[in-house]
Amino acid sequence: QLYVEEMQPDGLGSLYIAFEQLKKKLQDEGLFDKNIKKKLPYLPKSIGVITSSTGAVIRDIINVTGRRFPNIAIKIFPVAVQGPQAAPMISRAIKTLNKLECVDLIILARGGGSLEELWPFNEETVARGIFKSKIPIISAVGHETDFTIADFVADVRAPTPSAAAEIAVPEKRVLIRKTIDLKLRLQNSLVKSININRVRYERLEGSIVFKQPYNVINQERVRLDNLCRHMYNALFTQKEKTRMRMRFLIDKLDMLSPLNVLSRGYGIVKSKYTNTLVKSVEDIKIDDKVEITLKDGTIDAGVLSIIKGVDEKREKEKQNF
Repeated sequence: QLYVEEMQPDGLGSLYIAFEQLKKKLQDEGLFDKNIKKKLPYLPKSIGVITSSTGAVIRDIINVTGRRFPNIAIKIFPVAVQGPQAAPMISRAIKTLNKLECVDLIILARGGGSLEELWPFNEETVARGIFKSKIPIISAVGHETDFTIADFVADVRAPTPSAAAEIAVPEKRVLIRKTIDLKLRLQNSLVKSININRVRYERLEGSIVFKQPYNVINQERVRLDNLCRHMYNALFTQKEKTRMRMRFLIDKLDMLSPLNVLSRGYGIVKSKYTNTLVKSVEDIKIDDKVEITLKDGTIDAGVLSIIKGVDEKREKEKQNF
């Protein structure tokens, strides 16, 4: 008789559970965030390859890069890619390349294998080493159907090591063709610009401004003289209008001036007691002192008598007339 107290999956089951647990943990921490992925250099001068020094992987990477762009330097950092020592060596290699700053791009590569053989690339120490790297990293572990934690943390995942080399290195002949095309476009643009400027220069050279510059100056001088003459005439006309207006206003003021009235024999009578103008016989009394202002001086006088009715007498005279 058998009593079962605990069960756990064996082989791939336990590794798969550990894989999913670590994947969820790192994902929650943001290590898989696409917004923090580093951009790969367009044309790296040198590439660091972290992989085994033996095997087909490194030869495939060297062959592909050499075929696509032979001028790029490949620097191999040999590590163990399986076994208990693999994960610490891979993490240390990433840290060393970042410290040396001798490469522009890192390819982390390994050939295909079982889940147990690829397990170093699922270790947390490798994942955090990739995440902390300042140099962009391409993960190329296993075959196209194999996925590791390193693939999720890396800046770019390549399905195979050969594909990683193709992603990392552009084709030299394509760049040469693009360079030639750009050169031709630049030449055509320069020739077009030169032709346009030549036509503009010839048009300016044939204009009257350059052929007979003094004619233009003389035309502008005549125009300036006309403007000056018109301005002088306008100012003179305005001055005459203003002078005539002022003369009219002066004559009008003279006509309204009391002094002008006095010059015609009239006088201004002011009471010395009230210091007010005498406008009517009702404003003074007999023996009052008055001051009479004439055109050439003043007279102090006294009132001896008051005769009323001058206006009535004038009316009668007008009627009799």
